[in-house]
This record gives sequence, structure tokens and C-alpha cells, in this order.
Amino acid sequence: MRHPSALPSSARFRLVRASATIVSFAFLTACAADRPDPTGPNASLRAASRNGAPFNEGLASPAWQLTARNLVSQASLSAVQATHVYPILGVAEYLAVQRAEAAIDGAGGRQRLETDRGAVAGASVITLSYLFPAQAEVLEDMVTAQANAGPGQPHPAFAAGEAIGRAVGAEIVARSRVDKFDAPNTATPPAGPGYWTSSAIPPQPVAGGNLPGVTPWFLTSADQFRPGPPPAFGGAAFNAALAEIRQISDTRTPRQTEIAAYWALSNGTPTTAGFWLDVGSQGIAEHGLSEREATHLYALLSATMFDAQIGCWDAKLTYWLIRPWKADLAITVVAAVGKPNHPSYPSGHSCLSASGAEVLKLFFPEKSAQLDAMVIEAGLSRMYGGIHYRFDIDAGQTLGRSVAQFTIAADASGNSVLTAH
Repeated sequence: MRHPSALPSSARFRLVRASATIVSFAFLTACAADRPDPTGPNASLRAASRNGAPFNEGLASPAWQLTARNLVSQASLSAVQATHVYPILGVAEYLAVQRAEAAIDGAGGRQRLETDRGAVAGASVITLSYLFPAQAEVLEDMVTAQANAGPGQPHPAFAAGEAIGRAVGAEIVARSRVDKFDAPNTATPPAGPGYWTSSAIPPQPVAGGNLPGVTPWFLTSADQFRPGPPPAFGGAAFNAALAEIRQISDTRTPRQTEIAAYWALSNGTPTTAGFWLDVGSQGIAEHGLSEREATHLYALLSATMFDAQIGCWDAKLTYWLIRPWKADLAITVVAAVGKPNHPSYPSGHSCLSASGAEVLKLFFPEKSAQLDAMVIEAGLSRMYGGIHYRFDIDAGQTLGRSVAQFTIAADASGNSVLTAH
């Protein structure tokens, strides 16, 4: 599928669209009867582990990350749920690689390769089995396939690394069990003009209502980067922003609709966080990063986006701003985008996209202009879809960048949640 952006393909970071991953995932399942691979609901995961790539050579972490994105899609997780999943995997992988490499005291060559691959496999199977328990057997089969890839396997260093990875994975699972992500959602919007109300039928509790109380990976508090209030409902600035969305709705072009649909990234896809992780995977392949570098990217990227989501929802549930289609009933929403069940200000898409792009620019600085252009388009897509004001986008981007700058500095200090001890 051609990307709807006006940017040339060379400026798109050679990005494989996240939804294309889902198409491939579905294709593998659909074609299972045409080849001697297992069939059934787990066929695609089993095929991935049996077919080997990239288990046969190179890095292990991109395959496990792809598996996570596929599982998120298959389970139709919400963006809030998916953004919680990814750092549990990513942080465990990175800490496991660090700890496993320390155990071999700087050894290189085949010993280091197998140690890293084993550490990634062990951390991944423990965390993903916790997150997707119905897939535990399939995930264990993937570890076996990876351990046995190539002649003379399994290598003793793989088994040693795997044991370390499983131990680290268990530690991260223990942390996630008490991170309050599953705490009761008691958030209640205020009543009155200009406040958000659910568009679900029947009305549902606000999505992500418990997020401000969830344990972040880096932030010191949910309100650490809380933006100032949005324009006052009914005031000149608010009315001008609302009129802009009404104008878009009244004159929406096929191109705008296409862009809105492209960036929708709702349930049934890897979601927004998964999209940016896929961008990271492309960069890892292009730059030939090591396993340690790749897992560092995945950990910092996923944890930063989760913290940006916490900060974003803190603001959403502080200001409770009405959505455009409720403020002006004549505004239509692009069907592929839908009507999110949470307040408007700031934009979650922009919080996550800006934070994710900022981390990716750290690893791939030559891609900064392309990544910034993608963040801008992601923001515009929500205006084209009829679900956000321009000031939602601006505040979300600012918040996301602020979170990323903080997490990057904390990580660089060598004394953060990503530092192995």
C-alpha cells in the first residue's frame, strides 16, 4: 500500500507500515493449509518459529518484538493496553542482555552471540507468556527453535544466557504485577458545558482512567510535565479551533481521509506504540545494530512511550475537555478512526508519537527530519479524522518531547531502571 503522505518514499525511513505486519500475519495463517506447517489459531506463531528467520542468524530481539506486535494485534488490545505491554518485554530483554554479557566478562565471538540470543529468548518467553498466557506453549516452541537453529546446537552459551534471561523476565513480571495498571478505574468526569462525556452506547467509563496512578518507568510523577489548561470552552480561541475542525469536516478530501485512516492504529493493529517500535526495527536492520544496541533501543523507546501515555492521561483527566464532535454536532468523524472514549486534551497519538520519534532520533540522528515529518502527519491525521483540535496536537507533541528528553537523560546517567545491577 502506498503511504498517503506527500513525502517522497526515501524520506519515509523505508517504513513498513504497522498494519502491513498484520496483513502478513493473517496471510501466514490463511496459507497454513498450503504448506506442511501447523494449522489452527497459533499457526502463524508456530510458522514464524519453525521457519527460522531471523532466528537462524543475526539478532533475536527483532523477531520477539515482532511476535509481541502480532500478539497485540491478534488480541485486539487497546492502545492503552498495548503501550503497557511493550516495555515489559523491551526492558526485560535489555536488562537480560546486560546481565548475561557481564557474566561472560567481555567474551566475544560465538560465545557472546549465543549468550545474547539466549538472554533475549529467556526474557521474552517469560514476559510474553505472562502477558499472553494462552500462547505460552507456542512461545516455548520459539525458544526451542531458536536454541536449535544452526548445526551443533544448542550452544552451551545460549542455555546459560537463557537462564539469566528467564530470571530477569521473572523480575520484570513481578514488577508489573504491582504496577497498579489493573487498579480499579474510578475516574469520574465533572458535569457541565465543555466537559467530556462518553460517546459509547451505553456510556462506558473513561478509557485509561487509572493511568495516572500507574507506576512509570522513569517519571517521578504523572503530572511532572502536565501542560497548562486548554483554551476556555466557548472562548474565542476555543471557538476558532473548533471552527477549524468543522471546516475540515465539511470539506474533507479523499487524501485527508486516507491519512486519517492510515494513522488510525486502533484495536486489531499493533497500535501507535507498536507502529513506532516497527520504525525502530527498520532502523536496527538498516544500521546493523548489535543485540545490546537493539534491545537498548526497544527498552528506552517502549518505556518512554508508556511514560508519555501516563503524563498524557494525567492531563486528560485533569481538564476533561469535550471532543470536537460533541462540541459541534455537525462535525463528522472518519469511520476508520472512530470516537475514542477519553477526553480530547492533549492528543494521545501526539504524546506517544513525539516521544517515540525523539528517542529514535537519538539512535538515528540522520533521520531526524523524516521522523519529525511523521510526527506532524500523525497529529494532522487526528484533525482530519475529526477527533482533535490543533491545540490538542501541539500540547501532546510538547509533552511527548519533554518526557523523552527526561527519559533519555535519565538513561544516559547510568543509574536508571534500564541500568543492570
